[in-house]
Amino acid sequence: MAEERNENNLSRVLILKLIVIFIFVVYTGRLFSMQILSGDLYLSRAQSIARQTRVIPAQRGEIYDRNFDTPLVLNTESFVVSVTPAEIPRGDMQEVIDRLSVLLNINRDTIAARLPLSIHHLYQPVEITSNVPFNTIAAISEQVHSLPGVSWHSRPIRNYTDISSLSHIIGYVGNITREELTVLFNRGYQQGDIIGKSGIERQYDEILRGSEGRETRTVDVWGRSMSDDFNRIAPEMGRNLVLTIDRNIQLLAEKALGRRMGAVVVLRPATGEILAMVSYPWYDPTIFNLSDFSAEFQVLTNNPNRPFLNRAIMSSYPPASSFKIVMSAGILSENAFPINQTIECRGEIYFGDRVWRCHNRSPGHGRLSLSRALAQSCNVYYWTVGRDYLGLDNIIKYSQDFGFGRVSGIDIPGEVGGLVPTPQWREARFHTRWMGGDTMNISIGQGDMAVTPLQMANMVAMTVNDGIIYRPHILSEIRDPITGALEIKTVPEVFHRSDISPAVFAALREDMRGVVTNGTVQYPMNIRALSVEVAGKTGTGEAGLVNGWHSWFASYAPYQTNDPNERVVVSVLVEASNPWEWWAPYASAIIYQGIFANQTYEEAIQTLGFRDTNDIQGRRE
Repeated sequence: MAEERNENNLSRVLILKLIVIFIFVVYTGRLFSMQILSGDLYLSRAQSIARQTRVIPAQRGEIYDRNFDTPLVLNTESFVVSVTPAEIPRGDMQEVIDRLSVLLNINRDTIAARLPLSIHHLYQPVEITSNVPFNTIAAISEQVHSLPGVSWHSRPIRNYTDISSLSHIIGYVGNITREELTVLFNRGYQQGDIIGKSGIERQYDEILRGSEGRETRTVDVWGRSMSDDFNRIAPEMGRNLVLTIDRNIQLLAEKALGRRMGAVVVLRPATGEILAMVSYPWYDPTIFNLSDFSAEFQVLTNNPNRPFLNRAIMSSYPPASSFKIVMSAGILSENAFPINQTIECRGEIYFGDRVWRCHNRSPGHGRLSLSRALAQSCNVYYWTVGRDYLGLDNIIKYSQDFGFGRVSGIDIPGEVGGLVPTPQWREARFHTRWMGGDTMNISIGQGDMAVTPLQMANMVAMTVNDGIIYRPHILSEIRDPITGALEIKTVPEVFHRSDISPAVFAALREDMRGVVTNGTVQYPMNIRALSVEVAGKTGTGEAGLVNGWHSWFASYAPYQTNDPNERVVVSVLVEASNPWEWWAPYASAIIYQGIFANQTYEEAIQTLGFRDTNDIQGRRE
């Protein structure tokens, strides 16, 4: 029995030895594999885990007007101040915070909140504030010996060079939001990126933003740098943009509109280029360069005049009598009513249970044919022909043919399509039937009809181009930021081509010239002093206010020319919220005089014999 027990014990010891040897061999083999055979792989992984990468922001591309000389938007060097907590000796943190508070003019509690006790052992920089000017950095550098752990690096910011009314076109930039990142992540955007928020800055953000650089170095587990060696990839600046905007015409239009809520669009009809686009009130985009712009932003957001609203493309209004250009096109194209046959205007007509009064209430316009009805803007003529001869279906058809009721696709965000009302729309929207009075309303551009100032400009452009509307655009060229070499040139694109006969458009242009020479705007246009022949149409849109009317003038010049590229279209809208002064034709006269006589605003009003523009009182059409 004793021998059997000894044999069993020896067997167990032998098995245990074999197990130990097996484990030793396995671990030895594994260590050999990891350290010898796969050593380089694990070393690479260890180094990559210990690598810290810092993003180097790229400068955004600059933005120029069509002359490509002085930039409208460029970059200014600004700085970010950071603190590396573990580099500050124990006990000195509060002193460093106090010093930074004075130098940066920031509440010390704000700085302290960014440096909680839980991160005091880390060697990773913590951003304290951005947009720090150079003179502040110079002051910090002079005291750097008493500011351990404090560092700074450059971060360019946008410098908007007194762009005033161009703010709606240029837009502004800001930090990417969580919602924006959700949409843009797959296109290379990351948390902390600066992106365009509105205008050209937003529309062409991917072209303007360039490519960020990277600086990579090896750090230990606390984020402390382990070597002076680092890998650096330089950032690449974004492309420069050249706009179709002419800054001189923009300033002219800005001053001509003045401090009146409204909009101006100056368009080259032969190409679709926007030469000027003004919307008042505007805003100052430099507020977004402030470290904390929330207060200023809130003031602008709460402003009832809505300065962020680009009224040229984002607001729609009744086109009023300017719509009679569309009506005349329909009447001529459909032969709906003989052009030489007259209708008598006695200042009012009766329809349904109400009296419909023309603006010339007594004694009325007398007997008018189509051309004189347009020149005198006679409501009675268009009420009668629209209701009894042209008809609702044709009014809708020609409204849509002129581009109303849909967006043009201009290359800045926020455009609205306006509205061409139909019986189906009325039924769905208000659950009411379309009535004869509704047809009369839209026959003179009232009721629910709504267009933007840009759509009104396109209406005139189509008339000038014998039925072609080129897509309005603001980007002219993309250029290399270093050499200035042209990379992409915008080519005019046809937005719409009408089937209306060129003869109809020729007649319309002649009648629009009659509006200026023998019609409603002879006095405000001051055609004897004006340096160019203008053709156009006024409009006075009721806005539901006591003595409140929108003032329109949609026009072009020169009336006759052999060079289509010489022509410009000007669309002016002055909102009813302003004191009534029928200002749109006056503003248009100033703009045309400035463009074609190469005059400033001040020179133009002197030539035209206008006093201070705010003193000029007009009259209804």
